[in-house]
Amino acid sequence: MANYDIPERLIQAQTAWYSVYQQLADADNASETTVLRRRLQRLSVQITTDPYWTTIPGRAPAARMALKQMAWQDEGR
Repeated sequence: MANYDIPERLIQAQTAWYSVYQQLADADNASETTVLRRRLQRLSVQITTDPYWTTIPGRAPAARMALKQMAWQDEGR
């Protein structure tokens, strides 16, 4: 896989996304899941609309996968 100079803010946001997703999977009550779903949605928008993606036209899909792998490793999975 190619190396990408992915900004730390994106790695942190994707790592937070994984964390919130896991919390949502483990949540028991409806009010908690609502808050977590909203947080997950905000993180998704933050990640997908980041200006970084416009700097690598044509290579964004591969860079998004690299981001996910980097964040997954940061989470210790």
